[in-house]
Amino acid sequence: MHKKIIILSFLFLIFGSCIAEKQSNYVVPAELKAKAYPAHTELNWQNRTGFMYEIYRSADGKQFEKSGETSSDNFLDFFGKPVEKETVYFYRVVPKGLDVKNNDAHKFETTVNVKPATDEELLDMTQRYTTRYFYDFAQPQLGLARERSNDVNGDIITTGGTGFGIMALVAGAERKYFSRNDAYKTIEKIVIFLEKTERFHGAWAHWYNAVTGKAFSFSQYDDGGDLVETAFLTEGLLTAREYFRTGNAEEKTLVSRITKLWETIEWNWYTQGTPDGLYWHWSKNYGFKINHRITGFDETMITYVLAASSPTYPIERSVYEKCYKNSTYYLNGKSYYGIKLDLGMEYGGPLFFTHYSFLGLNPNGLSDNTTNYFERNRAHAQIQIAYAKDNPRTQKGYGANCWGFTSSDDPINGYSSHDLNTVDDNGTISPTAAISSIVYTPKESMEALKHFYYDKGKVLFGKYGFYDAYNEGMVEGQQVVHSYLAIDQGPIAVMIENYRSGLLWKLFMSNPEIHQGLEKLGFRNSN
Repeated sequence: MHKKIIILSFLFLIFGSCIAEKQSNYVVPAELKAKAYPAHTELNWQNRTGFMYEIYRSADGKQFEKSGETSSDNFLDFFGKPVEKETVYFYRVVPKGLDVKNNDAHKFETTVNVKPATDEELLDMTQRYTTRYFYDFAQPQLGLARERSNDVNGDIITTGGTGFGIMALVAGAERKYFSRNDAYKTIEKIVIFLEKTERFHGAWAHWYNAVTGKAFSFSQYDDGGDLVETAFLTEGLLTAREYFRTGNAEEKTLVSRITKLWETIEWNWYTQGTPDGLYWHWSKNYGFKINHRITGFDETMITYVLAASSPTYPIERSVYEKCYKNSTYYLNGKSYYGIKLDLGMEYGGPLFFTHYSFLGLNPNGLSDNTTNYFERNRAHAQIQIAYAKDNPRTQKGYGANCWGFTSSDDPINGYSSHDLNTVDDNGTISPTAAISSIVYTPKESMEALKHFYYDKGKVLFGKYGFYDAYNEGMVEGQQVVHSYLAIDQGPIAVMIENYRSGLLWKLFMSNPEIHQGLEKLGFRNSN
């Protein structure tokens, strides 16, 4: 009898704990918070994995309408166009199955004040969300940016994208998205990894495996140094060096460590000992087998600027003249839609050509004997706007407020350049292209941003900002590629900051070596 009592007591405890667990599930979400943005509310709470919630919104606290449901711990509720006057919204986030009219439902209620939106608030929201990719979604142990949000290769980190991310972190600290010390800690983790990981005559690989810390092959023979990705990374490092230069003792130590990394990149090694070429890749296994000369005009101009600026392993101007400028698609001189394009391929090529090199390198007042770089880049963006209006391939959705063609993910082909007036123009729009061009085309970029957010935000905007691409010609449900790429996120955050304050241009251009390198290559800088 005693044993039966023990067994029954034990079963009661188990059964009772299950009831208690069910009840405890029923009282979540805990710490429900809401923050309003121009046309959506972000709700966050504590959740238990797999538990489903329904989200309801009300304008009067009495009549609630369902906005959606999720098993996550956050939800973005888009209410469409911005409000015309300050409005209070009531939210209830209730366990699925619980009637929103139930007496207990008010326990899961919060309110948020929504104010009429301004362009500045829209820009700040976009920058804030995009910067999360490099702070919240950074590889937690190493601090580097993950290559993409949907990587099938494992936990792969990217060097070039990390360079863009470092600049976004600096701007984020200035904007108080997180503290200066938080930005410092993340960048310090990045520097620690870069100091310890394998380098290839000073250059870093395109990708590394975060678990092993080893270089991860980008392609069959590309398992070593990638000089262009190294340049993008260095662009970010040198920006951070100037940001922390006058800081506390720890920050000044970081400055010295960045300087050492910068001074140990053997840029001239990548000429193969010749005076007429700079090469993209070198591998300890395959040497210069890829044999890819870095020619322009494209995103790689920053590589030559940094290589010429190096205080320890510089290249000569002849390498720049005989390689980068000695290309079939360097000079252009044609007009498209009445807009003259001095440099670049037909229609200018993918729009990231105007972004990557100029995240730190200020194009304002920058010229040489071929072009004014701000005007050249602005023309590139204007050609894309004109093309979207003309829409010669009759793609759905193109127009004055829906443009932006660059290399990105693609709902049809996986990844594509989306070159204008070719089969690669398949109807795909990449938000990074138009938004990152805001320094060149502020009015048109703002119109595109408003369209992406106010008209398409419910499907196109997520936890880290705008998804990589969408194609309005696809069937509903397949239009959006729900991925984020570091190399596409970075330019959005960085160029918005440059548009708002010029901060990252100011910091990068404060490096004295850069001015020496520009002068060496024949650039003129009126700033």
